[in-house]
Amino acid sequence: MSFGRLERTASAQPMSEINMTPLIDVMLVLLVIFIITAPLMVSAVKVELPQTEGAQAAEAPQFVSLALDKSGQAYLADQPIALPELADALRKSAAQNPLTEVQLRADASVPYGRVVEVMGLAHAAGLSRIGFVANPEPPAATP
Repeated sequence: MSFGRLERTASAQPMSEINMTPLIDVMLVLLVIFIITAPLMVSAVKVELPQTEGAQAAEAPQFVSLALDKSGQAYLADQPIALPELADALRKSAAQNPLTEVQLRADASVPYGRVVEVMGLAHAAGLSRIGFVANPEPPAATP
């Protein structure tokens, strides 16, 4: 009876070292990216600004509340006002801050012409930012 050899041939041993080629490729790509982007990060112009006490941050834009009731009467900050006086008040607001916003609340029954007249006064005073205030509709009831 013949059994063959009891000795086995040596098979390939597992590789115990790290393959460095992919690691080097990734590192070279990252190096190229940093070389290209580094000059973009420091391209700001260095300027020394003068120091002064008068320089302050700009104030947030103000608003003027203007309302028109059913009869067409104008109210500035909830106080009744005539149109000539309203024009003067709006002119003063524009002189203080030209970015002042006019928040216009007009009753639904006020004629369109009256609303346009008040808008024209605001525009003539130098206030071009006009916001229309309305109440949102209540959500529809679900059955």
